[in-house]
This record gives sequence, C-alpha cells and structure tokens, in this order.
Amino acid sequence: MCVKGLCFLAVLSGLAASGVLQVSGMRIHTSGDIEAVNGTDVRLRCTFQSSSPINPSTVVISWTFRPLKPGREESVFHYQTRPYPPLEGNFRKRVVWDGDILARDASIIIRQVKFTYNGTYACQVKNPPDVHGTVGEIKLRVVTTASFSELLMLALAIGGGIAGVVILLIIIVSCRRCKRKRERQEGNEEAPRRERKDPTAW
Repeated sequence: MCVKGLCFLAVLSGLAASGVLQVSGMRIHTSGDIEAVNGTDVRLRCTFQSSSPINPSTVVISWTFRPLKPGREESVFHYQTRPYPPLEGNFRKRVVWDGDILARDASIIIRQVKFTYNGTYACQVKNPPDVHGTVGEIKLRVVTTASFSELLMLALAIGGGIAGVVILLIIIVSCRRCKRKRERQEGNEEAPRRERKDPTAW
C-alpha cells in the first residue's frame, strides 16, 4: 500500500511539473451588488491576488457589461500597459480608470450612470503566467433616488459631524468659563493680601 501511495504521489508531482495539473493563483474580489442614483458617478471596485509577481507591462484587464434584458455582451474597458476606454457604444466617454496595477487594483469609475447601465459587470484580470481564474462580477442597479439605508447612513454621517462640532464648542466654552472663574478667584485672594501689606495707610 505504501508503495502504491508513493507511486501515486510521484505521478501527481510529474503531472504538476509538466503543466497538466495547473492550479490557478488568480483571485478576483469585487464590491458585489451596488446601487447608484441616476446621473451620478459610481466606482466599480475590483481587486485581485496573483501567485505570480506583478508586472505592469504584462497585466491585462478587461471589463464587460451584460444587460438585464436579453442582449449582447459589451466591452466597457480594457487595460494593457495603459488604459483603453471604449471609443464607441454605450460607455463612450463614460468610463475612467481608477485602479493601480502595483496595488492590485483594477477598479473603474462610470460617470453619470443611466438606467440602461442596469446589469452585470465582469472584471477579468490576467497576469501571465496567471491567465486562468475566476471572473469577478458586480450587479449594478441604477435608481431614481438613494435607498433608505443609504439615506440613513448619510443622515448619520451628517448628524455625527454636527454632534462632534457641538461637543467641541461646548468643551471650548466650558474651558474658557473655568479659566475666567479661576482668574476671578485668584484676583479676590490677592486683594486682601495687598490691604494687609500696608499698615501705615490712613
């Protein structure tokens, strides 16, 4: 049994060395499902991890779009040595590179989103010899107004900022009042001392 096991491991090692068995080290991470208000800009986050060293001159990034309704897949963005935004189609002059190859970031920004941008965006990264792996997907939903959760988060952020300013002002005012009170107390204590120091005064 031990001999068979050793033979099996030797065969697997030989296949892996020859490239028949190849484990992909490319992993893609995206922001998942996101919402964007019609007419605003939205960032599609896509980061990647590769088992091979990152070489900016050989990394290839492709973004594609698949609409909700039946339709053909459309190229959104391409990166190879430098950004290549689309020259025609739905996304012409609407996509901006917002990534950093060395930071393993392949994100893009879509400006002034429209309802026709509802659909699935796929991010694919190739870093030779890492050219196989999963494709990251983001489902974008363009809405008329922000959802309740987003409005709540915005309200909490604004409220927190206002509360912070109010607390800071209260602390500053309290410190000034304490300082003035201390100065008055010190002045009252010094007055009797001055009167006692001059016994010849009539």
